[in-house]
Amino acid sequence: MNCRAIYPGTFDPMHNGHIDVAQRAAAIFDQLVVAVYDAPPKRLLFTTEERVALARQVLAHLDNVEVVSFQGLTVECARTVGAQVIVRGLRNVADFEFEYQVGLANRGLAPDIDTCCLICDSTYTYLSSTIVKEVASLGGDISGWVPEPVIQALARRFAERGGVTVSQVTKVHGKLSHRG
Repeated sequence: MNCRAIYPGTFDPMHNGHIDVAQRAAAIFDQLVVAVYDAPPKRLLFTTEERVALARQVLAHLDNVEVVSFQGLTVECARTVGAQVIVRGLRNVADFEFEYQVGLANRGLAPDIDTCCLICDSTYTYLSSTIVKEVASLGGDISGWVPEPVIQALARRFAERGGVTVSQVTKVHGKLSHRG
């Protein structure tokens, strides 16, 4: 049987915790569709097209992963792409409680689609896109949290907004430093 899974999220931006879950899910399932949510009820730093492009770039090493965008219910996206499983990452108990509720709701909406929660690597239990964006906006070292394409995208975005510039965010001995 060919088992296809969907890994949905806003990925604003995709960080190493997301990548860890995607890599592990890609090893479990025959095919993994990373689904970037197009219209979340929160303010985003990157457009849907930018988030999809970054996800494709940082997951390009995974042959069985496809990246798409979607609107509406996750279960409808799962049906559209032919996924039998929704993959979610768990960092802590709060994530578990939230994902448990969402998983039950999804089960009620689509009993034919299962939810698979992967416990994140302990290295990333504290990591969120919000933390990445805040630290990056202040010129902090995010090199251990995101791959290089995301570092560059964040630096460009904050430079556009009059904050940290690409030239101010540089790698020094494997660390980012804010010069200015």
